[in-house]
Amino acid sequence: MLLENRIAIVSGIGPGVGKEVAYAFAREGADVVLAARTAASLQEVALGVQKRRRRALCVPTDIAKPEDCERLVKAAIKEYGRVDVLVNNAFLTHPWGPIETANFEDWKKILDVNLFGSLRLSQLVIPHMKAQGGGSIVMVNTMSMRIIEPNVGGYASSKGALMTATQTLAKEVGPHGIRVNSIVPGYIWSDKMEAYFKRLASEQGRTYDDVHHEVASKTALHRIPDSREVADTVVFFASDLSRACTGQALDVNGGHFFH
Repeated sequence: MLLENRIAIVSGIGPGVGKEVAYAFAREGADVVLAARTAASLQEVALGVQKRRRRALCVPTDIAKPEDCERLVKAAIKEYGRVDVLVNNAFLTHPWGPIETANFEDWKKILDVNLFGSLRLSQLVIPHMKAQGGGSIVMVNTMSMRIIEPNVGGYASSKGALMTATQTLAKEVGPHGIRVNSIVPGYIWSDKMEAYFKRLASEQGRTYDDVHHEVASKTALHRIPDSREVADTVVFFASDLSRACTGQALDVNGGHFFH
C-alpha cells in the first residue's frame, strides 16, 4: 500500500473529490482526519473509510476561521500524534459576476477560503512535519486559473494566487523534507454535471448525447475524468512515488488542454 499507516488531513469533505480522496487514502493504508463545515457529510465519509478498515476522525471545520483550523490540527495531533499529509481541498466559487461591478467584500470571502484558509492549515501542520522529518502538502486547484472565463474572477484569482503561494512554500520548506504540490482538475464527471448537460440539451433543443460529446470530444481521451481519477493523482503526490516532486502542478483533465 502506498500510504500505509500514514495520517492525513483532508479538508473539503463532500460528495466529490474530497470524499474520493479520503476513500483512496484509506484504500492505500492511511488513517484520515476529515474536515468540512457539514457534520453529516463527515459522518457518511467516515463510515466509508472505516469500511476500508482504516480509522477516521471527524472534525467539523470552517477553514475561513483561524480557530477552526487550529482545532482541526490539534485534534489530529491529539488523536494520532502526527500529520504526514495535508490535502487542501476546501473551496468557495461564488458569487460570480464581472469585475467591473464586483463587491470585493465577496472576493475577500472567496480568498479567505481558497487562499488564506489553505495556507493557514499549511502553516499549522508544517511545524509537526518538520519535527517528524517531512511530509506532503497537496493543494487542489482548478482549470479556472488556466482557462480564463468572464464572471469568475474572484474564484480564478484566488486559485492563481494559491498556485504562486504553493510554489513559494515548496521552496521554503523543501530543506525540511516537506513537499508541496498542486493538482489542477478540469471538468469532473458527476451527477451534477450530468444534470447540467441535460439542462443544456433541453434549453438548446439538442440531445443529451450531443451535448456530452461536444464537451468530451475536446479532451484528448474523449472522456471526462471522474472524482476517483482525480483522487488517484492526489495519492501520487501524497506517496513516496512523487518523492522527487515539489512545487509541481499536475493537470488532471483528460487532455482537455496541455500546460
